[in-house]
Amino acid sequence: MISTKIAGLLNSQITDEQFAAQYYLSMSAWFSARDLDGIANYFRIQSKEELMHADKMFDFLNDVGADIRMGAIEQPPHEFANAIDIFEKALAHEKLVTRGIFNILKNSNDEGDFATVSFLQWFVNEQVEEEANASQLLTKIKMVSENPSALYLFDQELAQRVLVPLAAN
Repeated sequence: MISTKIAGLLNSQITDEQFAAQYYLSMSAWFSARDLDGIANYFRIQSKEELMHADKMFDFLNDVGADIRMGAIEQPPHEFANAIDIFEKALAHEKLVTRGIFNILKNSNDEGDFATVSFLQWFVNEQVEEEANASQLLTKIKMVSENPSALYLFDQELAQRVLVPLAAN
């Protein structure tokens, strides 16, 4: 049985994942308004992924018989200085999410809650990938942001991203 403390941490993380979805949707809107629809697509898909992460946690809490409590989601920022600013904020946000996952993992491990520890391993691996992708894209946007031709190609590259369903485990 999952403790009230761990259930609370997971409930908070669900709220954080839902906020992340809104934050990425806000970033998508910024790029859409500038006709950079490929980059907007990237952030729109990122938003949908965050909702899938929240759903995965929701289902886990349900499976272990924990109380599920939906938290309030604050309004995300919608004003950004430029494209580089957005990618910097996206990377910083992924690092924040990683710290949240690690906090739940540490507390679960301390309590001997091996079911939650096992469940969170998927998220640990996912966050390694998320941070690496965000870092790589930040490097690329810094290279291309002042070159319209290169920015066009970058936009076209990100237009190819599609939503991939989460693995069962």
